Amino acid sequence: MDGDGTRDARGTHANPVPRPAGPPEVPAKPPEAPTVPPRPARAPGAPDGSAFLTWLRTPRPQALPGVWRFGHRPRPEEEPERVPGRQLLSGAVIAFLVGWLIWSLLWNGYLGGWWLLPLYAMIPDSWAEPHSFTSVVVVYAYYVLIAGIIMVGVGRLGRWSEIWRRYGPPAWRRAVPGAVPAPAPEEDPAAWPALRAAGAHDAAERLAADARSGLMRDVDHARIDRAWQGVQRGRHSLATFTGAVLSQGAGACPHPSGARDLPVRQARHDLVTGQVRIGTAADDARNPYAYRGAGLALGPDLLGTSLLAVGPAGSGKTGSLVRPLAESLCLHALAGRAAVVVVGAAGADLGPADAYDVVVRIGHPDSVYDLDLYGGTTDPDEAAVVLAEALVGDLTEQHQGGDTRRSTTVLAQLLGPFRAVHGRFPGVPELRQLLEGAPGPLAELREGLRAAGQESLLRELDARERQLDRPGDLGGVLADRVALLDRPAFAPFFDTSGQSRPFSLKALDHPVRVRIDLPQRGHADASRMLARLVLAQFTASVSVREDRSLFACLVLDDASGVVTPEAVRGVQRLRSAGAGVVLTLRTLDDVPRPLRGPLLGAIGCRMALSGLTPWDGQDFAEVWGKEWTEARDVTDRQIIAETPAGKAVHMLRRVITGKAPTARAVTVRQVERERWSASELAHAVPAGHAVLSLTSVKGEHAPPLLVDLRG
Repeated sequence: MDGDGTRDARGTHANPVPRPAGPPEVPAKPPEAPTVPPRPARAPGAPDGSAFLTWLRTPRPQALPGVWRFGHRPRPEEEPERVPGRQLLSGAVIAFLVGWLIWSLLWNGYLGGWWLLPLYAMIPDSWAEPHSFTSVVVVYAYYVLIAGIIMVGVGRLGRWSEIWRRYGPPAWRRAVPGAVPAPAPEEDPAAWPALRAAGAHDAAERLAADARSGLMRDVDHARIDRAWQGVQRGRHSLATFTGAVLSQGAGACPHPSGARDLPVRQARHDLVTGQVRIGTAADDARNPYAYRGAGLALGPDLLGTSLLAVGPAGSGKTGSLVRPLAESLCLHALAGRAAVVVVGAAGADLGPADAYDVVVRIGHPDSVYDLDLYGGTTDPDEAAVVLAEALVGDLTEQHQGGDTRRSTTVLAQLLGPFRAVHGRFPGVPELRQLLEGAPGPLAELREGLRAAGQESLLRELDARERQLDRPGDLGGVLADRVALLDRPAFAPFFDTSGQSRPFSLKALDHPVRVRIDLPQRGHADASRMLARLVLAQFTASVSVREDRSLFACLVLDDASGVVTPEAVRGVQRLRSAGAGVVLTLRTLDDVPRPLRGPLLGAIGCRMALSGLTPWDGQDFAEVWGKEWTEARDVTDRQIIAETPAGKAVHMLRRVITGKAPTARAVTVRQVERERWSASELAHAVPAGHAVLSLTSVKGEHAPPLLVDLRG
């Protein structure tokens, strides 16, 4: 008979050879059959979608503004009363001794035999025979029951359950996230129930299959969900969406760049809620109990009210705030949800160049893109408004009227005629000559306007020429500012002849990712002027967009010299335009004193980092205001004993405690105090921390929170 290829050498022949008797042999263990490994669920090297499905199915409950919702477990609003550990342990020991005493008194009969009456009343007489097995079992079971009742009672009095939770194994074990159970198909986000409800079952099945096989990423899910929202709003047809999904699967509705993720990520992102985690709320008494220990995150719902961060160099503005926000907004752009413009110094840690669609490196000869000096507009008056804000927006307090109206008029008197003659706006050298009143360019413009019959524009040019020789003319001031851009390093930039690839902020109608590097090292004044130009063009462009569901955000890594009266008014209008700005400052001294209050009032989210000066802290303390808090005044009064016994007791207490016996009086009253004082902001914020207040676009507020940016 066929076997498994193994046979015993003895007793298998017809005449086996006799063998001498010997010690008993241990029968050899038959060799086990070779173990066949289980069949893999997927092909070798194929991606697995379990991690993506776990991420997608993780609960994200509604939470307070700024709370990291991914896997969040809400806490009660008020902190429960916590018994001190020494008092808790001493109470548990005393309760145990009391229980022991009660059991001892019962067992030894000091309290009588009444506690045995239920036993005698319930058992039959046949079980009461002495030393019978039944009687022994019943009696000792009754003893265990009574001891258990006593133990439960003293355990409740001594709070043994709280000791178990605080010091027992539940406190030793770290919280390990378990596997998220698969929800019902009609509630499973990986099954795309919204598509099934609309009748697109084939598209839902294709997307669900890609999710299970590991072909879908978080950016793909967010991008397709955004495209589906466009179908619901009527901007796209259901047939077009379904056809794209069936043909391309998780890669449907791609970003114009074709990218489906960033080259590298440094922060934690959750594209379902749109949040990026920036830190953890410290377990500090000044933080509300519901926030303590929770992750802090930012998203478009908070950035829509704009964000201002103030802290000295090295406090973590770029690495802990600007870089995560830039990453998050770039991911939103890949998902078709946002358009982002990041402005910083050349060499700043704003992410790799591959993470952006357009990189404008002003002053660098290898820059592929140029910056449009006029913001892509063809209206001379609109171009004059934006350009005047960039050139002399920081000098408006020195002029009558306190704004840029006079500078705007001067520029409009030149830009309109020049465009009418040449069909474009002037370049930087040409604009400088016109502002300085060079006779050659002005005469050329005059001849061109006469030939074209532009009488109205000719009157504008005549008015500009009459003002050239008047004292206080702003043409010279504007020419000096334009001269900062008329440098050899900027010669290839700001071209208006069509020979370069200028980027215009009019492109914010699309989910574009833009980074602008400013030459702050050698051209600090020009960099501040260009930053004002970008901010002015941004506020002017986003207010006229048609699709305001596309969130637009401008991130200025250093806003020194950028805050002007017109800029503050522009920031106030961004909230209703579906846009926001992120500004960072080393100190509020970089903002003119009359503008500090309006700026902090126009910004919804404010952050004060560690190392803040007391005078900067005073401005934050004023804008955060005061709150009612409970103040406890404790007074200790020495007790004087009058009897010999009392004096002996007091002497014994003094020997044991080392202190005189006192009586404590506690007075509780409600007082109004600053949420964070200037001194606390300057000296009580640890390194790597910040105090952050939040306001959402829906009007929800979060009080100033102490946040660990390293958590």
